[in-house]
Amino acid sequence: MKDGIHPNYREVCFVDLSNNFQFVTRSCANTKEMIKLEDGRELPLFKLDTSSESHPFYTGTQKSVDNMGGRVERFRNRYGKGTPAAK
Repeated sequence: MKDGIHPNYREVCFVDLSNNFQFVTRSCANTKEMIKLEDGRELPLFKLDTSSESHPFYTGTQKSVDNMGGRVERFRNRYGKGTPAAK
């Protein structure tokens, strides 16, 4: 392989800032900070706003469009029964 053309692929610690969930995986993500893990390793730190531990879709707290208090039905009534398209 040629030197200097490949990204720096290494282990990186990702931290979800909303609940401090941490996971380590290999990545090319650019980081400026380091974190010391419980096992003594010091890894680059990448901060996340949302991960699978806090995202509503994965946690089961996401609201369904059908459960929005009749808003979908009101929209369908208002705009679904418009004038037929010109032939």
